[in-house]
This record gives sequence, structure tokens and C-alpha cells, in this order.
Amino acid sequence: MISKKDAKFLEAIITKLNKNSLKSSNNYPLLEKGFSNEDIMSGIEVLLSGKITMSDITRKFENYFSKFVGSKYSLMVNSGSSANLLVAFALVNPKKKNRLKVGDKFIIPAVCWSTSLWPLVQCGLKPQFVDVNINNFCIDENLLKKENRTKAIMNIHILGNSANMDKLLKFIKSNQMYLIEDTCEALGSKFKSKYLGTFGDFGTYSFYYSHQITSGEGGMIVCKTKEDYDLLHTMRAHGWDRGLKKSNKKNNFNFINSGFNLRPMDVTAAIGLSQLKRLNKMIISRSKNRKLIVNNIKNHKNWNNQYTFFEQNENLDPSWFGLPLLINQKYLNQKEKFLKYLNGNGVETRPILSGNFLNQPSCKLYKFKYKKEDFKVSQEIEDRGFFIGLPTKDMSVSTLNFLTDKLLKIANY
Repeated sequence: MISKKDAKFLEAIITKLNKNSLKSSNNYPLLEKGFSNEDIMSGIEVLLSGKITMSDITRKFENYFSKFVGSKYSLMVNSGSSANLLVAFALVNPKKKNRLKVGDKFIIPAVCWSTSLWPLVQCGLKPQFVDVNINNFCIDENLLKKENRTKAIMNIHILGNSANMDKLLKFIKSNQMYLIEDTCEALGSKFKSKYLGTFGDFGTYSFYYSHQITSGEGGMIVCKTKEDYDLLHTMRAHGWDRGLKKSNKKNNFNFINSGFNLRPMDVTAAIGLSQLKRLNKMIISRSKNRKLIVNNIKNHKNWNNQYTFFEQNENLDPSWFGLPLLINQKYLNQKEKFLKYLNGNGVETRPILSGNFLNQPSCKLYKFKYKKEDFKVSQEIEDRGFFIGLPTKDMSVSTLNFLTDKLLKIANY
């Protein structure tokens, strides 16, 4: 443990460095200062201990995470993408009861992220793309259908929003399918008071920078059964049984399955744990800031319905990840020039995930078969959409007015 005197000295250095690195107030990044002094001190303590690899702090974070979201089992990995990778290969592993087989299909929304899709493809499964809902950008439950050998759904909670989980679960139950919840953009969101990520067989989360919490890198998997936890635990580190319940075996290097090396480090776990303890405060701030931005834009003298804002789904208590906007038709031909203007003038923007992922070159490489007319909403979101960040602390009036002024300049292009 760092003494109070040394901690005070280190905190003074951190504060000084933060002040020196502050950017102009007329700057709106996806995430403002991502780490508090407490987060950085948590990481420093681990570094100074000399024990930075996965150990006690990681287990402490896993246990705290389980209690926070209400899941029986949690397993930390080195990224949200690795979380999806590990889940995908667990589903096809010979150790898994009722495992999926090469050629089985999985449903996935066309508005998705690369590593929500590819791990399942990499382990021999075939994607069955479904269009999304224009109101919440999530999978359209009304379009779900079971094809021959459809065995799973990779459901993505986009930017803190959610599909109707009641309808989704009803479809899954009636068709006896696995549900994976990619919750990398929705940590802290609840549907009917239950945390997203805890409805399905597996839930995955990301702690990458600008997400609801960040440890720089890092991810988490939650699951319901000891069998699934043990399988994930083994595959996370080389197929090794180290860390599972001790047996009478003499060999400490006992490899009982195939595996990867997807272990996190205690230093990232320490930062993640520090952030998770104040997640609820950040959720409140992001929600408040979202309302301020939308109201400020709509009440501005230059407001002329330039944008459509997506709204939370019914029965959802959201943990917002960014503010997506859809440019309305009148201004759509200005999009490319306007986004270049925003990014060059202090407002950082991103596409909504990867847009309609079926347009990506990698999909052409794998020669997926689909009809463009079946994905009109996904294409509309790509054509019209972009998103900006939401600060985790209360916005100043000057920042709010700066952002509003910049966003409404679309009428000048």
C-alpha cells in the first residue's frame, strides 16, 4: 500500500500533468478526460507492487462485476473483442453440451461491429443477417425467422439501446436457440430493471476508451452455469486448468482443452474496478447531458429539423454511449463535407458502429449472399447517421453552446 504522504505526492503530479494536457475548451472529443485521479492511482499501486499480470485484483473485479450486474459468473479478458471470440469458440467446443457445429447459422443485425461477427464466422458458423429498427438501431424483432440450422443469435445492444427483450426471448425460447448479448456499448442499461447482458447464455462487455467505463483495454464475459464458466476460464489461458478447483493431480501444467491467451492484467482490472464503482454517477451525467444537448439544439433559433434523434426503447433504462444523430433528407447531400468540418473544428465524430456491415470489403471477401432491399433501414442509418460523445461530467454552458453552434452549421454546407 502507498502511504498517505506518497499518495498525496503522486496525486499532485497527476493533477499537474492533467492541467498541462488540457485542450482548448472549444473541443468536443468522444470522451473528455477518461481517467480520474483515483483510477490512475489504482493502476499505479498495482505497478508499484510489481504484480501486474492477472491475479487477485482481476478476481476482485470479476466478483464485483458479478454483484453489480446480477450475474452468477464473470470472467475478465483483455478486450470486448476477445470476449466475443472466447464465447464463439466455447459454443463449438467439444466440452460444451449441445455444442454448435460447423455450418450452423446464427442471427446478427446488419448494423454491427466487426468483432461481433467474425469470431462466430471464424469458428465455422454462417451469418444470417437481419435488418434493424429505425427507432432504436437494434435488431428488428419482427423480422426474426428461424432458417434451417439456425442455432444462435448474436444480439447487439447498440449505443446503450436495446431491442424488445421480451419478444427476443420468446423467439429464442420457442426455437431453442443460444443467445449471446454483445453489451460492449451498453454496460449499465436495464430492460425492465434487469441489466442487459444477463438475459442470455452469455453477455460480453468492453472497457475500451470512450465506453461506459474504460480501463484502456479490457472486457468481461458473464454466464449462468459453472460448466460454461469453467470452459471459458480454461480457454482464456491456453486450455490450462490452472485456477479451477484443485484436484489431487501432481502435474501443475495440465492442459485439458484448446485455448488462447486472452488474459487481462491486474493493472487494467484495478482501473476498471475503480471506474465501475462510479458508473452510476456517470450514467446520470451522460443522460443529463444528452437531454441538454437535444433540448438546446431544438430550442435554438436556427433549428429547422436538421436531425432526427433516436430514443430509448420502451421499458429501457439506458446507459448512453454517445449521441447518434440522423441527418434529415434536406441536408443529406452535405454530410461528407459537414463531418469533415466538424472533425476539423473540435467536434469528434464516428459512424454508427460500422454502418451497414454488409457494405464492408470483408463481407465481399467472404461472399455472403443477401438482398440489398432486405436491409433498407441499416443502409439508411449508414447514409444518414453519425454519432458524437457524451461527457461523463456536467457540461458547461460554453461547451453546450459551442457544440450546438457547430452542429447547426450543417445548414451552411
